[in-house]
Amino acid sequence: MLGTGAAVCVGGPAFVFWIQPTDEELFKRYNPELQKKSLEGRYERQKEFDDFVTQLKDYSKSDKPIWTVQEEAARKYRTARLEEDARVAEEAKARKEAMRRESGLSGSSSS
Repeated sequence: MLGTGAAVCVGGPAFVFWIQPTDEELFKRYNPELQKKSLEGRYERQKEFDDFVTQLKDYSKSDKPIWTVQEEAARKYRTARLEEDARVAEEAKARKEAMRRESGLSGSSSS
């Protein structure tokens, strides 16, 4: 019984390790289109992962739980985006008004 248990406990993982393909073998099995697409997106995925890990490290420096800090950061990001969008809209409106004044049209005319 002990021998059979040891064979299953040791042999099972060894067998799985032996038959499991490596990453290179899997990549070679891709068709050329998928290989090209995978290689093109590799840098972007690595950069996104590095940014994510960096953010987690920054969040972990706080005394609060990570998910709370992450939620606060997302809220700040959304607020900053809304402010930036509002600023861009104001600039576009000002440019449009300046163009109207240059062309001699009044700002209060309706079309």
